[in-house]
Amino acid sequence: MRLSIAALPLLALAACTSGAGGPQSAGDKPAATASAEKPVKFNKDPYPSTYKAYPSRLTVVKNVTIFDGEGGRIDNGSIVLSSGKVLSVGGPDMELPTDADVYDGTGKYLTPGVIDIHSHLGDYPSPSVEAHSDGNEATGPITAEVWSEHSVWPQDPGFTRALANGGITTLEILPGSANLMGGRSVVLKNVPARTVQGMKFPGAPYGLKMACGENPKRVYGSKGRMPSTRMGNMAVDRQTWAKAAAYKKKLDEGKPVDRDLAMETLAGVLSGEILVQNHCYRADEMANVIDMSHEFGYKVSAFHHAVEAYKIADLLKKEGICAAMWADWWGFKMEAYDSVPENIALMYKEGACTIVHSDDANQIQRLNQEAAKALAAGRRMGMQISDEQAWTWLGINPAKAIGLQDKIGSLKPGKMADVVLWNGNPFSVYTRPEKVWIDGALMFDANDPKRRPVTDFELGQPGEGDVK
Repeated sequence: MRLSIAALPLLALAACTSGAGGPQSAGDKPAATASAEKPVKFNKDPYPSTYKAYPSRLTVVKNVTIFDGEGGRIDNGSIVLSSGKVLSVGGPDMELPTDADVYDGTGKYLTPGVIDIHSHLGDYPSPSVEAHSDGNEATGPITAEVWSEHSVWPQDPGFTRALANGGITTLEILPGSANLMGGRSVVLKNVPARTVQGMKFPGAPYGLKMACGENPKRVYGSKGRMPSTRMGNMAVDRQTWAKAAAYKKKLDEGKPVDRDLAMETLAGVLSGEILVQNHCYRADEMANVIDMSHEFGYKVSAFHHAVEAYKIADLLKKEGICAAMWADWWGFKMEAYDSVPENIALMYKEGACTIVHSDDANQIQRLNQEAAKALAAGRRMGMQISDEQAWTWLGINPAKAIGLQDKIGSLKPGKMADVVLWNGNPFSVYTRPEKVWIDGALMFDANDPKRRPVTDFELGQPGEGDVK
């Protein structure tokens, strides 16, 4: 992928290569041969991140309204970005450096970079054609061995559109929901790179995509095989977890096992190293999955879509499970029928971990508006939720669900400088990102055509993304 800034292609190249002692990517060295005397130790990170941040500058944004991502607000505030991190955040009296790039945010708003924990960009890229359909390995109900990153196409124009139109700085790419266990997810920094490894968020936990409900039973019931019912869904899941528990027990006891990629992923879940991201609509099925997680000793990090989360908001709060939801998608199948537009607001008022997600290449470009719709629905119902509190749905809460709350999701000193400057209130349909920084590097500037990233696939196609 290219940006039109002369330095950026070289930086993208650097982001995909390794220095001495750094992480290794494909082709850097031959695979080690197994010793007949020593048991093989499985590499838990065979495709490590090679991400390197783009160059950043000492930056100040002042006179701006700040939503800090954790429910706080500063009017007429200032932020200082230094060496890729948030250095300081404060009010109008905060001392500011004199040698920085300074931006006047009068009348504008500043937030953490938007995090989407349910995306299929790269696995279902644009243009949406069969040749690009790489998100569902729909050949068996359990495919925990597949990794979504091995389908990600870094040239997907959806990445740069999500950056420029939606202020998306971090996104989790999930396999589809055809299977009960669809495979591993991967968390990406939304930056141009030649390989997916150059986009991988360093140190981010992997996720396991699971699905319950209509999709698995429809896909496999139509093939005349199990599961074809919801009880079949649970039975296949439970049998698989039982096998995974036995596999993990052997590993823990140091007993020899044949390498099994699916079992490695599930053992990682049982060890707490891999986070469960579970597609589930109905309240009763979420409750069943929670019981199953207790039976086998794993934790659900988030239920995705969760159309009926409002019915069990107290249970989700008690379990510490997030719900990633749409503002108003409903009725497109039976399990999506019993939705209410106040779902997100009701979850929030219960004190549960509340998230707005996309699951769509267009909606990811306007998650701020989706959150605004949910906020408006809650207020119509009489719930007093402030703008800055609602921004937690796009800030610290999705960061928690992907295990990165210590690095992103809020504007706190020491965190990664993933920041969006909006040209108005971000809950307005008329507002767009004006500038987006990732790790303190200015990656998009609406006022500078040279700071508008374009993928290789779009080059030379004015009207299809190439605005130069």
